Amino acid sequence: MLTTRFVTGAPNWIDVSTPDLDGTASFYGGLFGWRFHPAEPGAGGGGVFRLGDAAVAGGTLGGPGQGPPSWTVYFASPDAEETAGAAQRARGRVLVRPAAVPDQGVRAVLADRAGVPYGIWQPGRRAGLDRAGQPGALTWVELHTPDIAAAAAHYHAVLGLETSAAAFPGGVYTCVNPEGVGEDGVFGGVVPLADDPAETDAHWLPYFAVTDTDAAAARARELGGTVRLPPTDVPGAGQLARLTDPYGARFAVLRPEPAAR
Repeated sequence: MLTTRFVTGAPNWIDVSTPDLDGTASFYGGLFGWRFHPAEPGAGGGGVFRLGDAAVAGGTLGGPGQGPPSWTVYFASPDAEETAGAAQRARGRVLVRPAAVPDQGVRAVLADRAGVPYGIWQPGRRAGLDRAGQPGALTWVELHTPDIAAAAAHYHAVLGLETSAAAFPGGVYTCVNPEGVGEDGVFGGVVPLADDPAETDAHWLPYFAVTDTDAAAARARELGGTVRLPPTDVPGAGQLARLTDPYGARFAVLRPEPAAR
């Protein structure tokens, strides 16, 4: 599972783009206990969601021409400019050029070969998330893509990510980890888009840890969200549910099995 040991290529930040920051804060506050803290003036708007004193996500105000409400997963890079160049060489695109976030780090948004947006965070004063792999925090990320081999090649070229196969009842799951760290560094997976007829476009899906998947799904519905996949047991992983917030941003919740925590 994900940790805050942010080696190159590991997820180290996440943010949600939404047309309504107050409504989004109310939803995730009711679901996970997060509290939204607006950014300081001059920092480009948006802000940070905190669980207690820990930063667990970011929030930005989206608008016309910026795409639908969505979560963006960011990956650690020691050099955002070089990583952006590597993405272009790997047949991806640069959606937002690397730019400094005052006193925090350098941010960029790229797209892979299938057009899936993902972020790059070059740490400055902020290394990344303050909490991961715990209830209410990011614990796993999953790429839904039409071509696993093409996606694996792109992310290996850009971030040095490695993939491996894990057998489970009924099939094989493609795991992903930073280069050279092996199974201990697995933070997510890659799945064929065709395996889920409810999914129509490629995307990164963030998973947040919970202690009770049934309760989280029911609470999300009460708060105006949608349950796209009801609580489902996955041998070796735990119980998950796929949801959207009231504005359509997709995410999932996971109650990890004890051995997977």
